[in-house]
Amino acid sequence: MKIAENILKQVHQNGPLHFALLDPDKQTPKKAGELAKSAETAGSNAIMVGGSTLLSQKQVDETVKAIKKETMLPVILFPSAAKFLSSYADGLFFMSLLNSRNLDFVIREHIKGAFFVKKSDVEPISMGYVIVEPGMTAGKMGEVDLVKRDDIETAVGYGLSAQYLGMDFFYLEAGSGSPDPVPDEMIKAVKENIDIPLIVGGGIRTVKTAKQKACAGADIIVTGTAIEQESDVKQALKAIVDELKQ
Repeated sequence: MKIAENILKQVHQNGPLHFALLDPDKQTPKKAGELAKSAETAGSNAIMVGGSTLLSQKQVDETVKAIKKETMLPVILFPSAAKFLSSYADGLFFMSLLNSRNLDFVIREHIKGAFFVKKSDVEPISMGYVIVEPGMTAGKMGEVDLVKRDDIETAVGYGLSAQYLGMDFFYLEAGSGSPDPVPDEMIKAVKENIDIPLIVGGGIRTVKTAKQKACAGADIIVTGTAIEQESDVKQALKAIVDELKQ
């Protein structure tokens, strides 16, 4: 079964899922492998690999290989550019940053990456990606016109557009390390209007916040910075995953 199909099946059967996001620029490959193993033990459903400040493709390769040695979870690339793709990954979020002012992030990088997908065994998973205030580094690096936190209509419009363009997933992101995650009201409205799975990330640090976002309608919760900052990653993630299953 393909990764995307399996994710959809799990969402429908088990409810909200948890994905751990690891940034190759934030730790060594060895440490990334250890974090991935902790995430798997805690019950996470997939490992995403990517970041806004990557330096080299080798950096991504080494991180993915280290993660693959430590876990059986699917490793999905969350790329900022075509030059950071890795043939060692299982999947690739072939994502369009829909609210970027720079066409590179909307479609041009995809044109470059398409050749990689054609030649590799990495599964492309189409996704519409939208960044909400405050946006943090992702918003700056992606040259984004941020969706205002109270502009629910625009967020819903982006979600519907992603669905109508044939994308498999829609991702609402407040930015890694954000002091404020995506508002519950926005998540609820988007979820009520789209039929594809809704991913939510950015600023989700606690069990309570993760649960709130899931209850609002998020099908998949992504935590990244919270993983890097925890002294006991396995325990912290297990608490989040267990709460999502309630």
